Amino acid sequence: MAILSKIRDRSMFLILIVGLALFAFVLDPSSIQSFFSSSKINSIGSVNGEDIDREEFARQVESYRSQSGGRTSQMQAVNTVWNSMLGEKIFEDQLEKAGIVVGEKDIWDAMVSMPDVQNSPLFKNEANLFDEEKLKEYIANMKADAEDGDDAAWIGWLQTESNVKKNLQRQAYTSLVSAGLGASLKEGERDYAFNNAKVDAQYVYVPYASIPDSIAKIKKSELVNYVSDNAKKYKAEATRSVQFVKFNIEPSKADEAEVSKKVAGFINDREEYSNAAKSKVQLAGLKNATDYVAFLNDNKSDLAIDNSYKFKSQLVKEVADEVFAADLNAVVGPYKEGEYFKISKVVETIKLPDSVKSSHIVVPYAGTTRSTSTKTKEEAKKTIDSVYALVKNNKAKFTEIADAINSDGTKGKGGEIGWVRKDQAFSAGFDKDFADFIYKNKAGSVKVVETAFGFHVIRIDEQTSYEDAVKLVTYGMLIEASEETENIIFENAETLAAGLASGKDLNDLAKEKNYSVLSGLNLKALEENVPGLNNQRQIVTWAFNTNTEVGDSKRFDVDLNGKRGYAVVALTGKTEKDGAELSSSIISQVRPILVNQKKAEIIKDKMKGSSLEEIAKANATVVRNASAVTLSSPLLSGVGNEPGVVGAMSTLPIDATSELIEGVKGVFIVKVTKREDAVKLDNYDNFRKKLVGQLKGRSYQLNQVLTETADVVDNRAKFF
Repeated sequence: MAILSKIRDRSMFLILIVGLALFAFVLDPSSIQSFFSSSKINSIGSVNGEDIDREEFARQVESYRSQSGGRTSQMQAVNTVWNSMLGEKIFEDQLEKAGIVVGEKDIWDAMVSMPDVQNSPLFKNEANLFDEEKLKEYIANMKADAEDGDDAAWIGWLQTESNVKKNLQRQAYTSLVSAGLGASLKEGERDYAFNNAKVDAQYVYVPYASIPDSIAKIKKSELVNYVSDNAKKYKAEATRSVQFVKFNIEPSKADEAEVSKKVAGFINDREEYSNAAKSKVQLAGLKNATDYVAFLNDNKSDLAIDNSYKFKSQLVKEVADEVFAADLNAVVGPYKEGEYFKISKVVETIKLPDSVKSSHIVVPYAGTTRSTSTKTKEEAKKTIDSVYALVKNNKAKFTEIADAINSDGTKGKGGEIGWVRKDQAFSAGFDKDFADFIYKNKAGSVKVVETAFGFHVIRIDEQTSYEDAVKLVTYGMLIEASEETENIIFENAETLAAGLASGKDLNDLAKEKNYSVLSGLNLKALEENVPGLNNQRQIVTWAFNTNTEVGDSKRFDVDLNGKRGYAVVALTGKTEKDGAELSSSIISQVRPILVNQKKAEIIKDKMKGSSLEEIAKANATVVRNASAVTLSSPLLSGVGNEPGVVGAMSTLPIDATSELIEGVKGVFIVKVTKREDAVKLDNYDNFRKKLVGQLKGRSYQLNQVLTETADVVDNRAKFF
């Protein structure tokens, strides 16, 4: 049924293709060509009227994803490449206007000075010094290889050269802009005086919170007008809001029981019909198996062999006691652990420390792991035996020789490996022979041991206390939903989707079936994550399709944390770029501002009187005092940060009373009682430099400003 649904989903596409094929007989071929191709379709966007080619953009996106090793999603790659290409186009325009040219010598000098080039052994002479001629020869060889068809290295070099040129151009432009940023001594003096003058004042403060929100109601038209008047601050983006129910394809209790039964069938020997033998054959169960790797492989275990030892605390609680009470070669289970049903055979019992501290001296030979040694195995064995004789009873000599001949990370540490936990030692990343020696011998033991890395003299320095441990052979089967369960879940999703298609409300239908309804609010056109569903670009694309209207719904096949599932999605809201409809995020920002403005008007009507005392009394409050307030720290005790109010204090004459001031937290009226000017200085150059530093520190905003002022058309959402 899931397959039939996919065919239904694609039926309109199939009809379109067939229809176009039929029309091809009667239409002029050029009409069909123009239908599928236009300059608009081939452009991912434009900057100041210059198109960004869609095919080139797509190539760069794929290249970026390839370079990231698949660690970035498609939309992350799309956005990164877009920002890069957008920046390039904008800077190209600015460079041309500024007349900035970067010459070939500038590029060459920059490339030659790169640390990777300077330090590469490929470009060093006999004296181990960088040789520019060797670099030139290397480049010539790359170019010759490219002409013969092997162009990968040459293309990489050209790309590096292009990136260096772009960086030099940007540095030149940024330096040019920074050179124009400055401040005079007078500006430094003014900034110092402005920020360091101290003011004492009296004030009356009536907080906005003193007026109930219910009194200051805001109309939709007021929100729209405010946003329109502040369009630069509140740029309305196109958004979509959705509600959805997700259906995880999860195994039922019956599915779990069936898997448990199947796993139990592998404990004892059994008979099965063999197509090869054309008769029934006897197959060993885990209880009687001896070749455990073959047993797990032949019976298609979902878990590989695990050669590690387990303490009781490392086993699932339900079977830990049973395992440690079991006899050797007994089988425990089936039992459920995580997403698997398991049976485990006890194949070894032992006492082991939890952690071991050890040291070693290693002599590798040709062919051992990570070895560059030319020694034969026999030569290495002879060397290690000699070393062993010197160090087995002499710790100082052990340290001395380890530092002299070890080539791994223990060199300079006297050969000390440090503490290794049991789970680390018996993992796939640690050498088994090394682990066996340090865990199965006592502290103080010193012995020659051969591993995949060569011959070692290993010394066991310390061990934690010993505990009982077991080695298990475990057969596991993943608990998956059966086909029957999958069909039931699919039918539930389809039934909900059909109900929505008939005009019913999602929340009403969900309530009937006890489904949870989730929301994705104010999704933007280039987003790929839907809260609760993670990366679901397909849903965002559908929501922004020009044919999708509020109230429309659709069922999607989704991946939920690596597992298949369905999501039945309804579009519940949409706002368009610069449209009259405001998104909830903008409303949540603007509404408090308008509410406070209305409250301010109500408060102002009450703040009447000929003195601060009268005004305070009329509003059931008191006259407050502010002492030594400065613009550099505009805090009013008991109120908070009020830069506008402190700014008014700094300009008022002594004993003058201000107009009513709408502050951050409420409405104020202030009277300055004392002003202490900043102490005069002999020189204000440090303050001038501070202003210059602040200006130049904002040069990072250059790209942002250029982008905001450029004429940018962005069609990304139409293609990705």
